[in-house]
Amino acid sequence: MAVIRVILTLCFCVLSLSVQSAVLPDNRADLMYHSYQGGGVSIDGPALMLRSNIGQQVSVSGFYLVDTVSGASIDVLATASAYTETRVETRVGIDYLAGDSIVSVNYVQSDESDYNGKSLALDFSHDTFGGMTTLSLGTAIGRDKVSRTGDDSFSDDIRRNKYSIGLTQVLTTSWMAALNTEVSLEQGFLNNPYRQIRYRDPLSELGYSYQSEVYPRTRNSLAVALVNKWFLPYRAALSWQLRHYQDSWDIKAFDTELEYIHPFAERWLFDAHVRWYQQGQAEFYQDLFGFANQQNFMARNKELSEFSNLTLGVGVSYQLPALAWLGAAKPQLNLQLNHVRYDYQNFRNVTLSGFEAGEEPLYQMQANVIRAFMSLYF
Repeated sequence: MAVIRVILTLCFCVLSLSVQSAVLPDNRADLMYHSYQGGGVSIDGPALMLRSNIGQQVSVSGFYLVDTVSGASIDVLATASAYTETRVETRVGIDYLAGDSIVSVNYVQSDESDYNGKSLALDFSHDTFGGMTTLSLGTAIGRDKVSRTGDDSFSDDIRRNKYSIGLTQVLTTSWMAALNTEVSLEQGFLNNPYRQIRYRDPLSELGYSYQSEVYPRTRNSLAVALVNKWFLPYRAALSWQLRHYQDSWDIKAFDTELEYIHPFAERWLFDAHVRWYQQGQAEFYQDLFGFANQQNFMARNKELSEFSNLTLGVGVSYQLPALAWLGAAKPQLNLQLNHVRYDYQNFRNVTLSGFEAGEEPLYQMQANVIRAFMSLYF
């Protein structure tokens, strides 16, 4: 709370000295369908976003999303059956514009059968030097409740705190760069209540047995990202991002992304991007432990293993001609397709039979992500 008070003080100090130059987001309405297929998991559903300005200084927004999840990832499927459930996420936000500064407050709530999350975020951005430099500060608090289907005796919680700072600088008439840093502090039940580790057991027919994962109850992380954007002479744009992540579980990760955006004629906009991600494993992760209760903390979550992924994506937007029945609203159709490939360096596919314990093939998976939506700008 002390950090929130500091940011609020900074906000109002700067607001009192500002001159009008920052701008509120556009009025818009989005209706979207999203789909994820990969790794034995299927996620799809609709989403709706609305944003509207109230006067010259206030913008309000709302977001509603429904995810239908079916199947199970491979590390859960090894010891549990597939499932189907629905997750509902709602967000409400307000932006306040005063001179060169914008203060934003956003509340998010996510509900599913065994997990409920709530978070409140406060963000502040300030333009200076005639809009050539933008400073941004942010903080967020989250309180999540974890339960386990079929086990009324289990209930735990998670507390999350995030702090961010960013600096965006216009370097030339066609080049803009940003440096963003985020610190995250988490405390509570941080593992999946259904996931288990495996350990060598000569008495088992498989050569191994299972027991529940045990994670530390704290996790602190730091992420730093450098973003460069270039506006090309023929109205196109190119962006390149580098990001480094590390946390108190000894995970270190690096990713880089390149995106190209190209307009065509007056109504079409095409984009293509490629992203590479590489991470090392958590210090308490193993695919196969030597014996039961080998360590105080033990994990076999593939997301804590050493792995890499490559994402290839394309998108297209089409600005529809003005429609009389929509009045001044400008409709736009959008379609985005991503293909993701994951390669795990020390997580093995135990669903395949005929292999000695610890000699199973390394796991690989591919996923396809689709987002189709219609936007109305008004």
